[in-house]
Amino acid sequence: MYVNMHVLCIMTHVFASVKVSDQKPLGSWSVKQTQAISCPAIYNSQTKEYVVVHDKKVLRIWKDEDVNLEKVFKATLLADVCRIHMLPDTEPLVLFEGGAVRRLDVLLTDPQQEIEDIVSEGEVIRWSDSVLEAGSPIVVFITEKNGAFHLYTQKLNPDMQQKFKLDSGEEIGCPVSFALSLNQEDIILTCLYSDGSIYKTELPPRRRSCVENEQALPRSSLLKLPGCKARSLQRAAIRLLDEAHIAVLGAPHSLQPTVKESLSIWNTTFQTLLTWKELPEGSCGQLWCYSGKLYVPHGKVLTVVPFTCETSSLAAVLGKLQQPNTAEMKTAFTVVNWNALLYDEEAEGLQQAAARSGAKLEPKRILRSRKSQGASTQQQSISQDQLLNQIQTGTLEKVEEDLHIFFNNLQSPNTQLITAQITTKLVHRCLEEVKFYPQKALVQLLQTQVLSYSLCPDLVAVALSKADYFLLQLCLQQFPDIPEAVTCACLKLFLSVSDSDLQDVTLDFGDVACYIDIENQSPQHTETPEVVQNGFSPGLLENSCDLPLPPVKSHQPPAFDVNSKCPVSLQKAALLNEILLSSYSETFLLPHLKDLSAPQVMLFLQYMKYLYVKYSETVNTELPGERVPTVNQVLDWISLLLDAHFTLLVMTPEARGLLTHLHKFVRSQVKFYSELSKIEGSIQGLHQVKPLSYDSRYSIEVIKLF
Repeated sequence: MYVNMHVLCIMTHVFASVKVSDQKPLGSWSVKQTQAISCPAIYNSQTKEYVVVHDKKVLRIWKDEDVNLEKVFKATLLADVCRIHMLPDTEPLVLFEGGAVRRLDVLLTDPQQEIEDIVSEGEVIRWSDSVLEAGSPIVVFITEKNGAFHLYTQKLNPDMQQKFKLDSGEEIGCPVSFALSLNQEDIILTCLYSDGSIYKTELPPRRRSCVENEQALPRSSLLKLPGCKARSLQRAAIRLLDEAHIAVLGAPHSLQPTVKESLSIWNTTFQTLLTWKELPEGSCGQLWCYSGKLYVPHGKVLTVVPFTCETSSLAAVLGKLQQPNTAEMKTAFTVVNWNALLYDEEAEGLQQAAARSGAKLEPKRILRSRKSQGASTQQQSISQDQLLNQIQTGTLEKVEEDLHIFFNNLQSPNTQLITAQITTKLVHRCLEEVKFYPQKALVQLLQTQVLSYSLCPDLVAVALSKADYFLLQLCLQQFPDIPEAVTCACLKLFLSVSDSDLQDVTLDFGDVACYIDIENQSPQHTETPEVVQNGFSPGLLENSCDLPLPPVKSHQPPAFDVNSKCPVSLQKAALLNEILLSSYSETFLLPHLKDLSAPQVMLFLQYMKYLYVKYSETVNTELPGERVPTVNQVLDWISLLLDAHFTLLVMTPEARGLLTHLHKFVRSQVKFYSELSKIEGSIQGLHQVKPLSYDSRYSIEVIKLF
């Protein structure tokens, strides 16, 4: 299932939460090998908890910070659970295999309570869903027994049950997939049968319980899929997109025998196919729809398909839908009295007619001027198709000009899809024509803040080939789903470029200048008293480790100095900060970090050491600014870099002194915080000391800590 663009992946023994935009797991939990997850998990947004059932009767509830499922809340129920349903702003509903429904909070008050059976013996629940009707949750499920299908509705508060019979037989086959929707106050059930027929059924009002007397539900034909024979569909799924559009998965969209399974979208009003996508690897018969996107798992891949539904009309089906021009002016006409002209009426009447005619000519001239103004305004706008054609053949200046005009007049809810399509066209032309590179246009597209790496993966590759540092900085700032290999490619480029090449490059420095000093030190230093900042001083370094320091030549600065300057320029520091702020997975990042050369590793390590020293100079270990890497991020990158190049650094003479001093500095920090922890209890005890009564005279109070 999906939760706010987070997909919950359930396997036999493993449960994982994956963020779709980043394509990275947020967390994973597993049960024992002897246990098996028996129904889909849910996420309760009210309590921020996950709920899952394994072995049909064991209920587990936990939060994101929980690691081991064996240590989270556990409840063993008396009856087997079929599924847990979640509706917005309501308590989760637990559907048992016997047909009973309980609220989760009521069930947790007494997990060993008796659960009644509603369905008959041998009747198996094949599908279930839930919907809100007038604020009250209703659970709808369909059962099968000996080829006969029945539909049950369970309404809570007040408790009400109904049972209906679904049609099935040799002519139409058996129902394969179902979709539940709410049309105002009516609950609509859409059924896909094994012969490719899709029927719509409106459930009767729920006024009283009726389980004993079975009622046959009337149905109406909605769509007939081509290429389907009797009982040819065994595994398929449908989802209603709106009142006139439906998505079908796992069924052929045409009579072509080569296409076995596909995802297709149909217009049910005009019985037409709008679009389709072939699935050569097949599907598992699961299809989800959420927030304008279709989620299709097939094989080991989860495909996310954005969609938009136009207004259902014949013009839209024929592809000739035009937006009405509401600003169109109406022409004023002058009405002439022809009787007065033909029969020589009095001159006064003619003069009045002429006067009326002349009075109406002036607005007519005004309307012509307005029409010309509207035409000139229309010439300044450009459509999406015109812009895409201009991108393919136009000059660089013309493309950038038309792109600026297009986005100034863009007013569409599909801004993300339109921007991604335009960016893809631009990038493809950049790959085909080496001399074509619209840097301003690409920057403008990135500044819309609607793009991601998955929408236009070749954009970063083009920026790397052109060594466009500003464009790469924007991509790192706005793309949360950049793969680790691309991140390391950007890091190699940033570390290899010289500071002189970056002097004239336009970059977003942010607040880097607030904490980085890149000016050269003066050759003469005045001796200043030693100041201990956040537990660090050179004296602590001398006594914190017994490792011998390599001799330092007189003409070289000390290998480790709190007053040392930043080893990189301001421009390169801004770029390296974007690398430190990027998201990554250690498993995928480590192999690519090993591609860095020894000088690049040394420079990156020196810069991170400089940042770490800067953090130690502040009381709260924070640096000013918004887009600034935290001390934890710096330490994580230092650990990763050491893990990837430890052997190389140990064998490099230039790195030995750096590693030794970095090791001593970390030990001095550990020693300082360990000393602070010793007096933590005493300092906390000061809050419990009752204040003494003081007189008006001056007094000194001595508090003994040890």
